[in-house]
Amino acid sequence: MTQLPPNVREIDIDEAVALAVDCQRQGRLTEADALYREILAQQPDRADALHYSGILAHQQGRLEEGAALLRRSLAIDPSQPDCYSNLAIILHARGHHADAIDACERAIALQPAHANAYSNLGALLKAGDRLAEAEAAYRKAIELDPDHAGAWINLGILVSAHGRAREAVSCYCKVITLSPKHPDARRLLALAHSTLGEIGKAAAIYEDWLREEPDNPIAQHMAAACTGRGVPPRASDAYVAATFDGFADSFDYRLAHLQYRAPSLVSQVIAEPGEQSSRQFDVLDAGCGTGLCGPLVAPWARRLVGVDLSGRMLVQAKERQVYDELVQGELTAWLRASPGAYDVIVSADTLVYFGPLEEVVGAAAAALRPGGRLIFTVEALEPAIAADFALRPHGRYGHAQAYVERVLARAGLRPDSAPAELRMEGGAPVAGLVVRGVKISDGAVARA
Repeated sequence: MTQLPPNVREIDIDEAVALAVDCQRQGRLTEADALYREILAQQPDRADALHYSGILAHQQGRLEEGAALLRRSLAIDPSQPDCYSNLAIILHARGHHADAIDACERAIALQPAHANAYSNLGALLKAGDRLAEAEAAYRKAIELDPDHAGAWINLGILVSAHGRAREAVSCYCKVITLSPKHPDARRLLALAHSTLGEIGKAAAIYEDWLREEPDNPIAQHMAAACTGRGVPPRASDAYVAATFDGFADSFDYRLAHLQYRAPSLVSQVIAEPGEQSSRQFDVLDAGCGTGLCGPLVAPWARRLVGVDLSGRMLVQAKERQVYDELVQGELTAWLRASPGAYDVIVSADTLVYFGPLEEVVGAAAAALRPGGRLIFTVEALEPAIAADFALRPHGRYGHAQAYVERVLARAGLRPDSAPAELRMEGGAPVAGLVVRGVKISDGAVARA
């Protein structure tokens, strides 16, 4: 018997499990966690409580604990296909791809019509670049459950990444038919229309979304990107946090599939010619995300700090065990509060969420010691656009090379930049710039 939470009549264990699951589904995770702990204190081998508690641990970013709980549940009752399918998700997030695929296949062996396991298997196969098999798994999930929104979303993302935007539109329209207010489907449908050059259709989706949710930061930002009205000087904190919290668990795998090169490009230009890596610098990874830059710049760092707005991204970064400190906060404010604190500041694909760069670059210059290095990537603005920067329909800002170098010079940084392909998107390379600025001396100003 248990009496959690307070002020609830004494209930039996079965009722307590049902109550915990209900709390979990409503997002009342702290209450659910307390209930599961009380249940497992009384019945440590209760398989269903271990299973749901493991899912909760995953929801809260405790990936290792979540995997351990699910494995305990399966050791007690190995006939749970849902538990194997959920274990696959956690193993995927922890980078154990082969084990995750095995867990999905075990779920399917136990329940051949398990649509969700097929959808999860598709995500794993996609992460391993087994694209034809991934597409087949998604389509099998849809065959088993035509109303499986997750499989339709995943299929749309896969075909969109390979230039099949018209097919992606069909997939996302299906999701919206199933769930008219599904935010991912609306956002992805609008992005697919943008890829096809149908900016008006994309704008209409975001404006309809805004009429329903006028304070939604994603709808606000993307409507501005498509219409050119109310364009902010940078993406709002709420937009960045909502966007990256939403796919923190799958971020690395999505980018790996897109041949994401920004972290390696940034790390390659830390050194002066002939300079050997040694742990000699205090380094800031500005907008560290899941920490993809961390292992690449760690050989240079005697101390490595990461800062990011997304708490869920930072959970993933911590798993890499290369950062001395991880901070959740807004980048410019953190830089302003750190005068002369760093020898190197790196920032891979973070300043694409800033329009004018003067403020953030000025703050970075002040946070550098004399001779310090600021290294970052931005997306290159199309030459046909006669502007220093512009918010593009995909929601990121593009910057002109001459403008970027001018901003660095005025901040007292000796500028250098070079064109580069940052990643693939919609089957085409994304043109960008790798930028390096060296702090000349306190008070000195470079001349562009």
